[in-house]
Amino acid sequence: MDNRLQHLSGLRYFEVAARRQSYSKAAEELYVSQAAVSQKIRQLENVLGCKLFVRQGRNMMLTTQGASLYTDVSRGFDQILSGLNRIQAEPLEGILTVNTSRSFASRWLMPRLWKFTMIHPDISIRVNATADAPDMKYGNIDLAIRQGHKVHLGDSIQSCVLYEEPVYPLCSPELANSMKFTHPEQLLNCWLVHWAETCNLTWERWFHTAGIDVPEGNLQWMEVSTFEMGLNAVMAGHGACLGTLSLAGDLIDNGLLVQPFDIGLVPGIRYTLFYDRSSPRILRTQAFIDWLHQEVRQSQTQPVPT
Repeated sequence: MDNRLQHLSGLRYFEVAARRQSYSKAAEELYVSQAAVSQKIRQLENVLGCKLFVRQGRNMMLTTQGASLYTDVSRGFDQILSGLNRIQAEPLEGILTVNTSRSFASRWLMPRLWKFTMIHPDISIRVNATADAPDMKYGNIDLAIRQGHKVHLGDSIQSCVLYEEPVYPLCSPELANSMKFTHPEQLLNCWLVHWAETCNLTWERWFHTAGIDVPEGNLQWMEVSTFEMGLNAVMAGHGACLGTLSLAGDLIDNGLLVQPFDIGLVPGIRYTLFYDRSSPRILRTQAFIDWLHQEVRQSQTQPVPT
């Protein structure tokens, strides 16, 4: 056996530091001190006879030799993990960790999750709601449901579209009655709420779709971090927000919101599933994916209330 393989632990430290571009962040992931990471990599560099990193500002950037080594080390660790997953496959029963945005979790997933529990009482769902997309490769997330058209969570991560739908303006019944909406241009006179989770779905784009020129710098707007915060503001009478029927349809049905215009922003919101097909928990992951698709099909075939 090649004597250099005795430095496998150093290669592990190297892989994390290269991926995170930081010794301190690598130390956090490995639960060791920054000095320990620095020492391990120095030892590896001495054995290999070349520099693997150079400092650029606060980041540790790979040298040409380091980048070449990182490609092969990363691929090798992937192969090892795949082999371990195959021999450690878990049964259908157990815990499944799902990551998604706060708005999707509270407005779409949580109200329906009891149905999955009725079908699979032996699978416990742990919901992890975050603004940022998770590290699927090295984190503890089994399935991610993320919003956007250009989300990429890793070359080895599988993805499939859950659903996509147009985005419409929403407001309170009181605002609709006071404004007596007949033309979308009237929304220019309202406070417009934008939620940061959908940075590409702007009011400017919606007005362009509606064929309305927006006076530069003349919009009255407010930004909130989540769709749910925007809904609360709008239901309280604070202007209008852009939203989807899948996340706000129940509020419209219950008379808490209205959709003043049937002009949808397309492409609108897309939700995509991300998962690792080689995960030891793929059985329960696939069961949850199948249920999600079934829920979407049922919601899309339900008659629209009149």
